[in-house]
Amino acid sequence: MLRVTGTPERALPGRLDLLRQTPAAIVVGVGCGLTLLGLSLLAELLQDLVWDDLSGALGVDPDTWWWIVAVLTATGLLVGLVVRFAPGHAGPDPATAELISSPLPASALPGVAAALVLMLAGGVSLGPENPIMLVNGSLTVLIGLKLLPRVAPPEWLSWSVAGTIGAMFGTPVAAALMLTEAQPGDPRIPLWNRLFAPLVSAASGSATMLLLSDMDMHLDVPGYEGFHLGDVAWAVAVALLTALLGLAASYLITPLHRLFQRITNPVLALTVGGFVLGWLGVLGGRETLFKGLDEMKSVTDHVADYSNGELALMVVVKLAALLVAAASSFRGGRIFPAVFVGVVAGWTVTGVFDSAPPAVVVAAGALGITIAATRSGWLSLFLAATVVPDVDLLPILLIATLAVWLLVAGRHELRADPPVPATGAPDPVR
Repeated sequence: MLRVTGTPERALPGRLDLLRQTPAAIVVGVGCGLTLLGLSLLAELLQDLVWDDLSGALGVDPDTWWWIVAVLTATGLLVGLVVRFAPGHAGPDPATAELISSPLPASALPGVAAALVLMLAGGVSLGPENPIMLVNGSLTVLIGLKLLPRVAPPEWLSWSVAGTIGAMFGTPVAAALMLTEAQPGDPRIPLWNRLFAPLVSAASGSATMLLLSDMDMHLDVPGYEGFHLGDVAWAVAVALLTALLGLAASYLITPLHRLFQRITNPVLALTVGGFVLGWLGVLGGRETLFKGLDEMKSVTDHVADYSNGELALMVVVKLAALLVAAASSFRGGRIFPAVFVGVVAGWTVTGVFDSAPPAVVVAAGALGITIAATRSGWLSLFLAATVVPDVDLLPILLIATLAVWLLVAGRHELRADPPVPATGAPDPVR
């Protein structure tokens, strides 16, 4: 569940207020997009250096089992050192934190950024969501309050949330609508007044990424041939299937997280986590490493080269890697790898059932597990529509969303329960 702390009582905004907010919201959206882009490019440079240049200089095939294990283990060690010794300990443990967290002081942000870059470059099966939201939200509130103190911190935070999600997922509308899920709106204020500045920020963040990068989630899936009643059944069945995978993971993450919490030294815990991730990468192949965006595109482009068994193995390994990475307290988010799991599960269904329409089952696969992972119907619906961008799929996906919601409502989220420290004992540094 996503939450943004409530906004203090103030005069109802009018047209002039909305116009005054617009320049600041644009700056926030562009800034969030640039921060995401900058850290992503830095991670890509480091990834190329380690996985291509260094392995090439040493004459090592980067797909060799011991190289994969060595790189993931070293990544865990380095992230553990950042978590242990950086000011602020690289922020809260994402395994137990919500997507939107309270802003951090400026001194803690370099550690969060360093842990994020190392995690992305090293091949860990997590995305940038939680750390980049934390960095952008903290910077926005810190800078915003100095420049425009009349704008309340919750407003700055909501603009950064919308701008970051718009940049990260390419869904500016979903970004603003998520805020309606995160907090109750003032009934005296029209909906579009409440969404105006977040939508400006979200659109600015999306436009920044579209102009400056090729980061998008669009998959090259055969076009949808048009509505058939049976497509509804396929969408509901596959969305429920991947939602069940997400629910299974949600009930495993807490005991696994508590197992890693027994290792009180975060350097050792993350090193062990990286070692386990390395062996999972050996089992699942290069496709199951990293956050999953480029990898799900690669699998989609070459899906005919994989057997059904290989696709199913990727689903299981990636889900296991997501759980291990999150439970061992790597700084990252669970949405990108979850979408990978849903997409590949969809392709597995098409391999088993020739009659399954690829556009429907791939989009529904991404939809089901994302709802189970995030409990955000809007984000999940728009992400599925981003993965397979066909407006004719929206009615079918909406029906599947409602079916999945009946399954997941009131059940455990894909987030570990916070540990309960012993009386008088300090919390472990995580």
